[in-house]
Amino acid sequence: MSKKITTLMLLLCAPMLMFAQGINKLPLMLTGTLWESIEGAMDWINGLVFFSVNFPIIGERPFVLIWLVIGALFFTFYNGFVNLWGFTHALDVVRGKFDDPKDPGEVSHFQALATALSGTVGVGNIAGVALAISLGGAGATFWIIIVGLLGMSSKFVECTLGLKYRKELPDGSVSGGPMYYLSEGLAKRGAGGLGKVLAVLFAIACIGGSFGGGNMVQINQATSQLVTVTGGTESFFFGNEWMFGAAMAVVVGVVILGGIKSIASVTDKIVPFMVGIYLLGAIIVIGYHFTDIPWAFAEIFRGAFSKSAAFGGFVGVLMIGVQRAAFSNEAGIGSASIAHAAAKTDEPISEGIVALLEPFIDTVVVCTMTALVIIITQNAPEATVALANDAEKIALTSRSFASVIPWFPPVLAMAVILFALSTMIAWSYYGLKAWTYLFGESAISENIYKLIFCLFVIVGSATSSASVFGFGDAMIFAMCFPNILGLYFLAPEVKTDLKDYFARVKSGEIKKFS
Repeated sequence: MSKKITTLMLLLCAPMLMFAQGINKLPLMLTGTLWESIEGAMDWINGLVFFSVNFPIIGERPFVLIWLVIGALFFTFYNGFVNLWGFTHALDVVRGKFDDPKDPGEVSHFQALATALSGTVGVGNIAGVALAISLGGAGATFWIIIVGLLGMSSKFVECTLGLKYRKELPDGSVSGGPMYYLSEGLAKRGAGGLGKVLAVLFAIACIGGSFGGGNMVQINQATSQLVTVTGGTESFFFGNEWMFGAAMAVVVGVVILGGIKSIASVTDKIVPFMVGIYLLGAIIVIGYHFTDIPWAFAEIFRGAFSKSAAFGGFVGVLMIGVQRAAFSNEAGIGSASIAHAAAKTDEPISEGIVALLEPFIDTVVVCTMTALVIIITQNAPEATVALANDAEKIALTSRSFASVIPWFPPVLAMAVILFALSTMIAWSYYGLKAWTYLFGESAISENIYKLIFCLFVIVGSATSSASVFGFGDAMIFAMCFPNILGLYFLAPEVKTDLKDYFARVKSGEIKKFS
């Protein structure tokens, strides 16, 4: 381990010293024309991914959201609502009742789930929900829940395929995800050329997403929250944001040098801890206002189907809920299948079943609890709140908790930092696997990616360009276009495997080991 740490320090020290004093002035280090050109290119990509289409009834909406929801609806009906009847079996599998220690893989079902959750349970569950309620009122919560339930089916399909087509390496490690099931799965159906193109497009978008939405956006929001709770403009970190970024880069670097086993050993502790603390605080707040719970749910259902122009009508509330849920759980994006591909099992369906728990935990549980806290404590679901940036979104949630637990804001700030850390760790693995798919499985290739990723942690902590963060989100959601298209081709074999798996479970061929 000491050798790895030494290697990390050599990788990081020089770049950190180089960026230390001027990182927060990165745009000024470039010529005005060059920086404007970079921002222009990022804005163009952002517009390309989030282009809008004028649909009947619902009006002009980002096509990417419709693409994700249609996919989720299709996989839900096509697989006979596996998101509902497969739930109890998923709990049995993740608890290890079907574990066979002889099965290939690197991490347990629970560790794979925790790693994937760490990439989705994050600031969006805090800031995103606040934004949804500020724009769409309490009713947006209903549609967040519905889309979360549908997203469970998309996660099931993509994570089943992620493990089925994974590549086992000579050292016992594995590589899997959309890059492999798109290229190899479609090749089996005589569409190898299309599959290869889709796999490359996905890998490029995944690498870009890992540096942007999975890294820079996360550390920037965590840094903003740290500055806020330590004094704002009087904080030591105000103007020295890069110092926090450098410290986080070292932490991230130490973790990711150990590969998926090291990542899983961290996330399987951080995720339960941070989610547990957050949900405990929410339960205390909701319990304090327990007499208002029936009223809150009544407002959620009433607002979900309201024709009130205040929320843009029924369609407006629906689309706000759809957007926040899709941005939160990333079902259909394909990223989670990269983590689940490392699970210790030779039954792809079992890991797909485990994966359907992710949107339930991330969206149905965590987002709903956040929404209830805000709705009950604000006591005015119809009141819109002007939110200019992510810090203000988090501030709304923080004030809601503080109304019952005055000391909770610093705890929430720590939760935001842990959410951001775990998300960065997970996305570093996703990006690494996409990187090695394109550039080869070698120590040199891996170290180059890890170095770049850690540098972006520092850059993200002090950069405030909206174009940079819009680009990061755009790259993440660009992943859904090749991924879902490929899933339609591969859906029949998943359905066949699903029937076969549960037939063997029922017959006793697949046995419980504990």
